[in-house]
Amino acid sequence: MNRLVLASNNPGKLKEIRALLAPLALDVIAQSELGIGEADEPHHTFLENALAKARHASAATGLPALADDSGICVEALDGEPGVHSAYYAGREGDRAARDARNNSKLLAALEGNADRRAHYYCVLVLVRRADDPEPVVAEGAWRGEIGREARGTGGFGYDPLFLVPGRGRTAAELGASEKNRISHRARALAALAARLRDEDRA
Repeated sequence: MNRLVLASNNPGKLKEIRALLAPLALDVIAQSELGIGEADEPHHTFLENALAKARHASAATGLPALADDSGICVEALDGEPGVHSAYYAGREGDRAARDARNNSKLLAALEGNADRRAHYYCVLVLVRRADDPEPVVAEGAWRGEIGREARGTGGFGYDPLFLVPGRGRTAAELGASEKNRISHRARALAALAARLRDEDRA
């Protein structure tokens, strides 16, 4: 396998995933580049949504497909926004507008709450074909806290609010290379890459 389609139209995810998979010499093509629309995500778990997205992209292209489903889970909100992270404050507007509304809604939901614990969670699913009975699954978590105001211009999603332990900065204040070493997606991709290398050696 040297070519796969990424089942996401999120440019931030595409950039991160391409960078993290570069050592494997995989040609990663965004589904939008092939005219493939996003799959529905009706499920209640990250895993089910990622699997649905991967199978959808593979069926539409005939290529192996990699899907990521991820979000931020806040302890004081019983794990919300969770699987609803991307559209927490509605579906209107472009990605930047949705991100801004999502962050504002999260700050409002936590107003006056001393418990700011949160974690980003990512699950990756790789299918070699649409009906692959043995999808490769990898996951990663990144624990931190929700800040009281947005800071930084890097990253995307909830990065301006996510305080990184031991660094005194938000994820949006980290350089791309630093984030790609420690994030939830980096950890999931490292686990996925290890699985793929093991398979190649088998």
